[in-house]
Amino acid sequence: MVDLIRPVILSGGAGTRLWPASRESLPKQFLKLLGERSTLQETLLRVSDRKVFGNPVIVANHAYRFLVREQLEEIGVDADIILEPARRDSGPAIAAAVQWTAKAKPDALVLVLAADHVVAKPKQFVAVCRKARAAAKNGNIVTFGIKPDHAATGYGYIRPGKAITGAAPARAVEAFVEKPDAKTAAKYLKKKYLWNSGNFMFRADVLLEEYAKQDAATVAAAKEAIGKAGTDLGFLLLDERAFKRTTKKSIDYAVMEKTKRAAVIPAEYGWSDFGGWGAAWSLSKRDKQGNASRGPVTILDAKNNYVSSDGKLTTLVGAENLVVVVTDDAVLVADRARAEDLKKLVEKLRAEKREEADTHAKVHRPWGNYQSLDRGERYQVKRIVVNPGGRLSLQKHAHRAEHWVVVRGTALVTIGDEKKTLKENESVYVPLGAVHRLENPGKTPVELIEVQSGNYLGEDDIVRLEDVYRRTMKD
Repeated sequence: MVDLIRPVILSGGAGTRLWPASRESLPKQFLKLLGERSTLQETLLRVSDRKVFGNPVIVANHAYRFLVREQLEEIGVDADIILEPARRDSGPAIAAAVQWTAKAKPDALVLVLAADHVVAKPKQFVAVCRKARAAAKNGNIVTFGIKPDHAATGYGYIRPGKAITGAAPARAVEAFVEKPDAKTAAKYLKKKYLWNSGNFMFRADVLLEEYAKQDAATVAAAKEAIGKAGTDLGFLLLDERAFKRTTKKSIDYAVMEKTKRAAVIPAEYGWSDFGGWGAAWSLSKRDKQGNASRGPVTILDAKNNYVSSDGKLTTLVGAENLVVVVTDDAVLVADRARAEDLKKLVEKLRAEKREEADTHAKVHRPWGNYQSLDRGERYQVKRIVVNPGGRLSLQKHAHRAEHWVVVRGTALVTIGDEKKTLKENESVYVPLGAVHRLENPGKTPVELIEVQSGNYLGEDDIVRLEDVYRRTMKD
């Protein structure tokens, strides 16, 4: 029987180079920017052949647990979900996931993938995984090196060495090279260096052994975090105290640049790390003038632009080489050549204490989502959507009253000791201090308009009395 490859998918990044679409509250791996599925969903589907791959493991930040679950349900895929109590970079995340996998099979073959990468040729990707299996089983830590098609300055490079006996087409790694300038990148292209994709395959015991040679304390802490992990609603919760003792470091710095067991498989499967809006432009279909668009967009006499709108009609006239992104609460206009500078822009917005730097107007919750439509000194208007089976916490507010008007579906409302069913165009008043709950017992989403009034309208004015999602964060 052929050993199955166990995918480990890292899904904890924030993706600030795709702001304002990607933000801390809803990062790029969960967004459907290039089609009908997110990059996390596409990654999961790429490793869905159970003749080749075992059940995947997803490592995600605790804040994204319900987003991950929702995305899995949308595509009908099951996975083990490991939650990090804090971000410690890719090294500790991989160490913990490998410890989890090794509990069942110490020498299991593990494939580490980023949730936010794009692969245009999934069949070729699977073929490369099959080729990498022999080298990984023989004790090599195999990285997938992408054959460059241009002198990119945004990727790290790998200098491949001699072929590894009995593990063709794997080659030894002579060196990992940092992101070069344009002149150096051109030299690397001529010398047949490879881009470092950040995807790896290895035996679990080999990775842990090599990691421990460099940082035994982190490996031990990751093992303890798994050993003391708890479970809640089907998630595996890493022990916080143990996991925070790990050293915050990427797997490249922690292991790959130091181990003598690194190998590289040259690969061509249409890979992109989808690092920013420049990549979105190159990955999207373009018209005869080189313009790529998404959403309600009209372009006149313009060339080589990327324009995206989440709803508002967005028009462009006579412009060239721009990125224009319109969301409900923010607009980005940037020179396409400087799209990589967005990280600096987000840092500036954070310094100015702008909520838009990290939080979307639409806020996702395990029961659905809400969005602020208007706000004044003593009022706020929200649109609330409750998914089928969704149930808000039983709660009360100390500073506001609420009016609910159902505009779609049928809602079950609890106010004090009374329960009532509200249909479309029906409304209810929730007095200040009243214990209440909103839920959707039906099979279609419930949409309602909520009007809040009071002297304080912050999300922290929620006293939870009961919650089926066992949350401690704001509702």
